[in-house]
Amino acid sequence: MELSVFNIKGEDTGRKVQLEDSVFAVQPNDHAIYLDVKQFLANQRQGTHKTKERSELSGSTRKLIRQKGGGGARRGDINSPVLVGGARVFGPRPRNYGFKLNKKLKSLARKSALTYKANKNEIIVLENFDMAQPKTKDFKNILAALKLDNVKSLIVMDDVSENTYLSARNIPNVSLMRAAQLSTYAVLNNAKLVLTEQSVELINQQFKG
Repeated sequence: MELSVFNIKGEDTGRKVQLEDSVFAVQPNDHAIYLDVKQFLANQRQGTHKTKERSELSGSTRKLIRQKGGGGARRGDINSPVLVGGARVFGPRPRNYGFKLNKKLKSLARKSALTYKANKNEIIVLENFDMAQPKTKDFKNILAALKLDNVKSLIVMDDVSENTYLSARNIPNVSLMRAAQLSTYAVLNNAKLVLTEQSVELINQQFKG
């Protein structure tokens, strides 16, 4: 697949880049995408939730009412879970939600996501650029030229300089990412995928295996 290369003014440069069929034209695997996205979201969870159980609450251990004959539930002490302010039964404990996936499955998921973007014509190739100074207004002008003002977009570059990062960080619906860090979730979580020429070369080389 070939795509035209645009400059930062939104003009067609007349050049074209080749998107490898082994990366951008595979047979998509929805289940692989599901697992990869599920893993990504699971890894974002802190897992620091905690509630106090019966043995962790302070309070008298005096038996409140007799064991039988009262007509209500048994309650051993003031920390009983059946009482307001009592302990919680089987409450959440700190845990790690992460799980492992093999490299081939993650690679297939990433290539499937890129294939969906390519099939829907949601990929724009932009010539290599860098911001001379951190200026949000100049970056907004680039987005306007590409008609991405109000479109949730992911801009993938071979390397993100500090000036470029500072220029884009306060713009809503725009995120920057290095090509080597491209993930399935990042691709699918944005309406448009903007690839620089250099990032296309890196993706073709690194992800085709």
